[in-house]
Amino acid sequence: MSAASARDGSGRGRGISRSIESPAARAPQASAVRAALLDWYDREARDLPWRVSPLARRQGVQPDPYAVWLSEVMLQQTTTVHAAPYFRTFMARWPTVSALAAAADGELMAAWAGLGYYARARNLLACARAVVERHGGVFPGTEAQLLALPGVGPYTAAAVAAIAFDEATNVVDGNVERVVSRLFAVQTPLPAAKPRLRALAADLIGDERPGDWAQALMDLGAGVCTPRSPQCGRCPLDFACLAFEAGRAAAFPFRAPKSARPLRRGLVLTLVSSGEVGLVRRPPRGLLGGMMGLPTSPWSAGDPDLAWLDASPGAKRPCGLIRHVFTHFELELRVFRADLDARPAIDAQWTPRHEAQKILPSVFRKALDAAMGGPDLSSGGAGASGNRSEGL
Repeated sequence: MSAASARDGSGRGRGISRSIESPAARAPQASAVRAALLDWYDREARDLPWRVSPLARRQGVQPDPYAVWLSEVMLQQTTTVHAAPYFRTFMARWPTVSALAAAADGELMAAWAGLGYYARARNLLACARAVVERHGGVFPGTEAQLLALPGVGPYTAAAVAAIAFDEATNVVDGNVERVVSRLFAVQTPLPAAKPRLRALAADLIGDERPGDWAQALMDLGAGVCTPRSPQCGRCPLDFACLAFEAGRAAAFPFRAPKSARPLRRGLVLTLVSSGEVGLVRRPPRGLLGGMMGLPTSPWSAGDPDLAWLDASPGAKRPCGLIRHVFTHFELELRVFRADLDARPAIDAQWTPRHEAQKILPSVFRKALDAAMGGPDLSSGGAGASGNRSEGL
């Protein structure tokens, strides 16, 4: 194996020389790993709009728990690049948790459009209101108290407790799982390896700077210990990494084969009247709950319900087919358009197209673009260019 392949972690020439089940797998000591990573973080920490830098922390600047919580909710299944402008918009519009708690549901759901995983937006409001009602608008300062808030799961509670309050919690996201799996060369495939990875990550936690430690692990996974091309030559933990020692960093973590997403089908209708589009609010629970959308038939594995289309207003013309990927299934929608002389007696919000593009989830932006003959470039490119996977 060449020196270059050893440094970039791509080599395949050696097996794992030390079992993770042996005491030797813990050497060097966790304290050496912590010291090396925190030294690296002091030099290389990412500049993020919700983060207090290591230098500022040493100078006594404390993180805003509201900003930490908001960023962590946004970053679930979303990249930092995509989340950052939304974070800035939210902080400008709702600078405190009390301000967010007072927001109207529809107003917040519209501002969330494009971030995906829309249940998070509903949970965001529920949590903000609980912080105001139960805690006087001040976030509680422990992992256990945070976990008691609606919509706050184990990861978010641990992250906010560590980053905002310096509690020594075990913050494990996908980046941390990847770092730990390589550090200890965990050969059990994901997701079965998750409990083992959590336990190994917990062994590395110390009382010194737990908030910075959590963010350092995240930064290492995001920028150096990356999924496909780990930059082992830049890694401050190469001295302790079993996967690097074996020249196989890129092979970890192992993953069980994924099952194919099921396909659902449906119909979607764009109603156009006097240059405006008819939007409807989806039910508060379930897929894209509470969001504005276009009228659709039920989505199912079978053939679309053409009777639904016949019962809808206007003379329809077909406008093609769109596909969209959600977390647990793929969706195929046949798109139709109806141009109306008079607006029907339905509960619709008639909206100019460029405004509709701003508030619709991406699946409906794709459908709107198909119905209108292409993306609305005047709306800043918010049309159907993305194929980002969305959650429920």
